[in-house]
Amino acid sequence: MSAPIKVKRLNSKDEGFKETLLSSLSLPMADDAAIDAAVAKILLAVKEKGDEAVLGFTKQFDRLNANHVSELEISRKELEQAYKTLPLEQKTALDIAAQRVRTYHEKQKIEAGCHSWEYEEADGTRLGQKVTALDRVGIYVPGGKAAYPSSVLMNAIPAKVAGVAQVIMVVPTPDGARNPLVLAAAHLARVDRVFTIGGAQAVGALAYGTKTIPSVDKIVGPGNAYVAAAKRRVFGIVGIDMIAGPSEILVLCDGASNPDWIAMDLFSQAEHDEQAQSILLCPDAVFIEAVQASINKLLPEMPRAKVIEASLVNRALLIQVKDMDEACEIANAIAAEHLEICAAEPRKWAEKIRHAGAIFMGNYTSEALGDYCAGPNHVLPTARTARFSSPLGVYDFIKRSSMIEVSESGAQSLGEVASTLAHGEGLQAHARAAEMRLKK
Repeated sequence: MSAPIKVKRLNSKDEGFKETLLSSLSLPMADDAAIDAAVAKILLAVKEKGDEAVLGFTKQFDRLNANHVSELEISRKELEQAYKTLPLEQKTALDIAAQRVRTYHEKQKIEAGCHSWEYEEADGTRLGQKVTALDRVGIYVPGGKAAYPSSVLMNAIPAKVAGVAQVIMVVPTPDGARNPLVLAAAHLARVDRVFTIGGAQAVGALAYGTKTIPSVDKIVGPGNAYVAAAKRRVFGIVGIDMIAGPSEILVLCDGASNPDWIAMDLFSQAEHDEQAQSILLCPDAVFIEAVQASINKLLPEMPRAKVIEASLVNRALLIQVKDMDEACEIANAIAAEHLEICAAEPRKWAEKIRHAGAIFMGNYTSEALGDYCAGPNHVLPTARTARFSSPLGVYDFIKRSSMIEVSESGAQSLGEVASTLAHGEGLQAHARAAEMRLKK
């Protein structure tokens, strides 16, 4: 049995608490000069040499030999076959998850202003907004040590619901190992093309385009530090969803929950990697101690115990607060990626939350359900960016154009206004363009 660990404790009444808390929070991924330099070289090579560079880097990093990039593409028939040959239990689970994700995002499309609109003024002038989907989107799906079929669903389904015509998926397959669940998820999500490439070279291929791989309008999906650095560099040439940092969970608990449940919920993010952060806010000191005991009881039985332990020892916090009102105030300052409210009246406290990527309400709503099958998107803002960012959604795959049709009558009144303001700015051509349409 491994030795007990001690998670760092804080108390909101302690002097310097706010400063200590803020210094302990996950921060945006720091720019690593070596990584950025390596990524810059890879992107330049892909931009200049296209398929040749992609083949070279794929051989170097993933140990895949191919004579042409077309050999790295997985056909839609292969995707369908992967789905058909899944074990029944996995197939059923994937079906349910995909349908729930699709249903949620179809509802989101209706309710979140992802549609065109128009109104007409009394003089016949018509104003509005035209909403159109992006033409082509690239989704990056991590591969290698782990496989993420859930990421395929969360990235591709809202794009298709939005009306994106073509979704191009890239997924690294080191040594040629292809995960059937990932391929099956691509089939269910209606991905159009799949290439077995990864890393910065995949981001570059999607951004610049090659002879075989078409350029896209936006790149979404998680990846390692090299992928993040590449996305940051190609932003502006293409759109990106976000630069994601380490995963986070914040649990607000009134002290009346099962401490084993809370400990496991903290584990659920800690097992991602050593930099993940798990935080508990609770007014009950006895319950916090019970959670600490549960952590030491449950940790030895976890397959990823070493990763969880490193995350908890270095990044986790067990924080005693004055009451649940103060817990909500602190939660807004943290602006966590995942926020669980394990309390008797979760909706009461949720009303006080302004900043969180996703809010999980009630003792039975584990964050894990949101990761896989609840329906809302699991691609969420990290590193306090929930203060100004939102989960990935249908709205990320559309764009808006303003629609303006001024009537002859409207041009008379608006022309006077525009002329006055244009002269005030010293832009006489603007003024004359409006004045020439005036009757007088």
